Amino acid sequence: MIDIGVNLTSSQFDKDRERVVQRARAAGLSAMILTGTSLAESRAVADHAASAPGFCYATAGVHPHEARHFDEHSLDELRRLAARPQVVAIGECGLDYNRDFSPRPQQDVVFESQLALAAELQLPVFMHCRDAHPRFIEILAPWRDRLPAAVLHCFTGSEQELRDCLALDLHIGITGWICDERRGQELQRLVSMIPADRLMVETDSPYLIPRDLLPKPASRRNEPAYLPHIVRRIAECRGEHPDALVATVTATSRAFFRIEEQS
Repeated sequence: MIDIGVNLTSSQFDKDRERVVQRARAAGLSAMILTGTSLAESRAVADHAASAPGFCYATAGVHPHEARHFDEHSLDELRRLAARPQVVAIGECGLDYNRDFSPRPQQDVVFESQLALAAELQLPVFMHCRDAHPRFIEILAPWRDRLPAAVLHCFTGSEQELRDCLALDLHIGITGWICDERRGQELQRLVSMIPADRLMVETDSPYLIPRDLLPKPASRRNEPAYLPHIVRRIAECRGEHPDALVATVTATSRAFFRIEEQS
């Protein structure tokens, strides 16, 4: 299985980053996509992915929280990063109208700039949307047919929002949010609506640790080794056998990111 969203350069992994990767391998993961959220983080994840070829890959992008730092040189830097062989998508990009760490008009411009870059380079897009669904769809829709593929990661939205995303032929990333007995109930119901060839799985670690992990880890830090637990919960909600789901989502992720299976 492939974890499509790992924030491996987070300071929460500073003391044991390599052991986290080793535990992911031991848990049965075949690859991880390391998330770039700023120019500096995109460089860092690309460098780390280069040190673990065939297992770690990277995205290059500017998260909406960081949009206020985006300037005329940022696209050129992203274009250079995207040329590196380990970089397999543009992002994390999108909109976050919940925290508003960057002004909304600037978020809009930076999101569309990265969609244009992805279209130019014919790379898939790894996207974020929080409390901004109408504007997110409005900006994305005119670009969708120029993009090879696009995923909304960490989906936690409503049924109508899911239908809107599927109508645009988006892939959907599901995290350990589905394991939350309180906040995850709607997602548990909706996940069966996602076509098998549009579903991908992720931890978004170190965030969103599954609340139903037993025994409960001493740390509240999430990590890629917990992805099999998330997949089992998704399979239960979809009425599928976990092994069949693993095979499907792995094939979907490989096709999306154009990752060849390692011999």
